[in-house]
Order: sequence, then C-alpha cells, then structure tokens
Amino acid sequence: MKILVIGNGGREHALAWKLLESKRIQQVVCIPGNGGTATLPRCQNLSLRVDDFEGMARFALVHNISLAVVGPEMPLALGITDYLKSKGLMVFGPTKEGAQIEASKSWAKNLMESAGIPTPKFAKFTDATTAIAFVRERGAPIVVKADGLAAGKGVTVANTLAEAIAAVEFLFQNNFHTVIVEEWVTGEEVSVLALTDGVSVRILPPAQDHKRIGEGDTGPNTGGMGAFAPAPLVTPQLMARIEQEILQPTVDALRQRDIDYRGILYAGLMITPQGNPTVLEFNCRFGDPETQAILPLLETPLEDLILACVHKKLSDLPPISWKSGAGACVVAAAQGYPGSYKKGHPISGITQAQEKGTIVFSAGTKLKEQQQVTDGGRVLSVAATGDTLAGAIAQAYAGINSIEFEGMYYRKDIGDRAIKTSSIPNQ
Repeated sequence: MKILVIGNGGREHALAWKLLESKRIQQVVCIPGNGGTATLPRCQNLSLRVDDFEGMARFALVHNISLAVVGPEMPLALGITDYLKSKGLMVFGPTKEGAQIEASKSWAKNLMESAGIPTPKFAKFTDATTAIAFVRERGAPIVVKADGLAAGKGVTVANTLAEAIAAVEFLFQNNFHTVIVEEWVTGEEVSVLALTDGVSVRILPPAQDHKRIGEGDTGPNTGGMGAFAPAPLVTPQLMARIEQEILQPTVDALRQRDIDYRGILYAGLMITPQGNPTVLEFNCRFGDPETQAILPLLETPLEDLILACVHKKLSDLPPISWKSGAGACVVAAAQGYPGSYKKGHPISGITQAQEKGTIVFSAGTKLKEQQQVTDGGRVLSVAATGDTLAGAIAQAYAGINSIEFEGMYYRKDIGDRAIKTSSIPNQ
C-alpha cells in the first residue's frame, strides 16, 4: 500500500514514521514533507503546495497511491477531501463542510448550542466598534478569538480590558471578518482526540499541550511547545463523560446535518475546578505536538485505524492496543518564535539524541547537502516514552540536550505541574 501524507510539520513526520512501521506500507510520499521525512526509509518528499489538489491527484493516480492522510487544517478547510475523493482516492480527513468545525468558530459554537454540548457563552461580531463596546460592558478577564483559521495563534486570553481591546483591533486589522468574544472559564486545559467514521468514535489517550512560549505558561501563544499523554487529570470516569457528553453527541450532530465526517475530531477542553468538561474549541485533524506524544504509545497499526474510519467500520475494530506508561515531547524552537526568526542554521546532535532512546521528529527543517537546517519557528519535536510520566519527560529532555542549533530555545517545564500532582503507574 502507498500513502500520501499531506503537510510538512512534526505531526506529519510522526504520521509517516508510524505508518512506515508496518510492512504493509510499501511507500509514504510526504507533500511537501521536511528534512526529517526526507531521511525516512521508504519515504519520499514531493515538492507540491498543500493546496495543489490537482497536482496531488495526478501524482497519486500515476503512482498507484490509494490513500491520503491529511495533516494540517488549511487543506481540509479548502476541500482537499472532496477533491481527492472525486478522483477516486481514499482520504482520511473530513470534507470541507465538516472542516468548518475548526475553520469557523461561530459555526462550531452554533453546532454545540444546537446539540446541547457544554461550551462557554459567546457573542460574535463583524465590526470592531461593537465588539469593543461589548468587551467594555463585560469586563476582563475575557477571551477574544479569530473566527477563521489562525494557525493556533488566534486566541487571546485577556486579563485586562486593554489587552482585550488590542486583540479585537488586531484581528479586524488583519482581515478577520468575524471575531468571537467568549466568557473566561477557569480550570485546566486538555486535548482529547477521537477517531471517527462519522458514526462511532474511538478515543486516543488524553494529552496536555503547552501553548505559551515561556516557562510557567507566560508570554504569547504558540502552536505548542510540548505535550504529554495520557494526562493524569483525565480519569477513566471523566473520559467516559467526555465521550458520552461531548464527542459522540458532536458526531451525531454532524451526521444529522448530513455531514460525512471521517477522520479526527479533536476537542480542546477546559476541565473546571468542579471536574466538568467544557469545549473551548474543536479541531478537524491530529494535534501538533500532541500527535508526537501519542503515536509512540500506539501498538495497533495506524493504517488499521485509518482504514476503519475511511471504510466506516470503526465499530468492527478490536480494542486499540497501547503501550503502558506515558509519552512526552519537547519542542525545540527558533530564537524569536512565535515572532520573526532566522532560517538556515545547521542542526547537530539528532543522531546522539536518538541514541539516548528518543524519537526526533522534524518540523521546521529542510535537508541541505545531507544536513538538516532550520526552516521554521518550531524546528524539532523530541519525543520519548517511559513507564511513568516523569520518566518519559526526563527521557525527552535527555534527548533534546544533545541537540544544538544557533538560537535554539525550548521550555524546561513541560509536564512539571502534572508530575507534581500525580503520576502514571506501571500497568
């Protein structure tokens, strides 16, 4: 079997790596891929844009590729699934209509309201003046969100009125036509990803991401600076509630709207101090960097899960097999990220990190004369597994300490709070 993996980040490197563990997979072609995917055995990078649907379809048909796995949200929102399916390809990822659950915050909020899914109260605005008047009336803290795709950086949790007003002005000045203003809720955030074939769901281990650039969760939001799974915060009882009160009702609501949603349904949740889950946002694809923490724990072949979703046979699948213990990853970023940063710095120490038992997933890299060099803001994700959460995180840090590139930055507190409050025992 030959598979296309669409995207060029750490998530896509992890997907290609996990797929290639299977002898059933003859080849993976990454579009466009990165410096890490270029070094994987039986893997090829193809230099096409992720919105060149015609080019992808033509390549796939000529080279007998039968399945496409879509990593990023942007091509899903643009309708890659609809296009490739019309050319006879199987696609793991929702249609353009289904991808609205991430591409439009207001559409997702309306879906949740109609289905009775818990989510913070909100209002939507199409001009800055009205939005700012609402913010002044409600006061801070308050949350301001871009309605459309913003690469994980369209959310401002404003602690002051000045911050909230600046966020509203920024979004409208940057061509977001609709802005959501949402009540601020307290608690701990957790990411719960579920496989779905549009009818049933299978939940992956809950993960916690670290969005802020600075230690102690300070500074601006990023695409994610590290993650771990399973999150001790989510007990089996809470996971059952999340499935019954949030994930399954959402899939049912999509189906009632005649939306054929096959792929990942990712719930970004806040767990309140009372232990209740509420949906902050939905995403329509694998998370990054959650995927890099979760997939090393997976023992069931990834293609089995994907094909069960594509063929609408998820309920027939045996229970998913996972390694005991925990997985973690730490992101190495370029100096200046999430603002401006330089590219082209040589990266050393990847082999040494791997020799320490870690998996190094490339993200913002490219291959230049057989040397990986920096080519993005989040450069690498260094992942590891362990018998305990503390062990997995320690292993990931042992690996990242072997890696060097000019201006390299990473947070040194990934998972600290979870380790202090609980641990995952051997199973």
